[in-house]
Amino acid sequence: MPLPAKAFQRWLNGVAPDTSTADICRVSGVKRTTLAQQLVRGKVAETTVVSISRAYNINPVAALATFDTYSDLASSSLPPSDKELVSQIATVDLLRAVIVRTAPKGSTGTGCTGTGTGQPELSPPPHATSVKNWVDAIDDGELRHRVSAATGVAPQNYSAQLTANRLAPELALATSRAAGVGLAGGLVATGLVTEAEAGWPPGARQAALDRLSDGDLAALSGERLQALGKTLRRQEQDQEQTERIWENLV
Repeated sequence: MPLPAKAFQRWLNGVAPDTSTADICRVSGVKRTTLAQQLVRGKVAETTVVSISRAYNINPVAALATFDTYSDLASSSLPPSDKELVSQIATVDLLRAVIVRTAPKGSTGTGCTGTGTGQPELSPPPHATSVKNWVDAIDDGELRHRVSAATGVAPQNYSAQLTANRLAPELALATSRAAGVGLAGGLVATGLVTEAEAGWPPGARQAALDRLSDGDLAALSGERLQALGKTLRRQEQDQEQTERIWENLV
């Protein structure tokens, strides 16, 4: 849910008093026209607050917590579970880990720059399926229904966002609440904030990956590949259908 413009302006006056809108936009990278439009509509996007916070060396999660909609972020101290952490590791990184673990002794298994521990460096979240993977990691089977009941968002609309690998910030927060996990996890999965900004310990994803047994790692990688295969097949079918339509129109 976009933030009320009046609350945003109060926050902005506290962050950058006596600073012109032009200067704020210049240092934060927010377009003046974008900010002006948001203020006129009376609703300011969370991404605007995040960009300005970073420009003024303020933790974005702490900044969002000053607004009523996100106030409980300030009291959330639950660390991410291993399942959440692993859900934010890209499929290609999981596959590289499989190669490293199964490579013959004396072989690096990959030509990528590593972390110094034999493991390739993990790419930062979000990745192509980070949102759906995160929800799947914290879902007890009834999570989607609880989120729908709490927010009024129809389950099919919620699922459509997951399929598109996106989730509105307020829905990400509602999902965390419904699952009883740390509230900033969904904001990391959606790419609104970084791991560090959410308070995740340095190297937490790599440590969670290292704790996976070889069998669990291989099984998870296989599940990811199967899901990727289904997605690619759907894309190929859609492309073929589009080409047939164009052929019939010509």
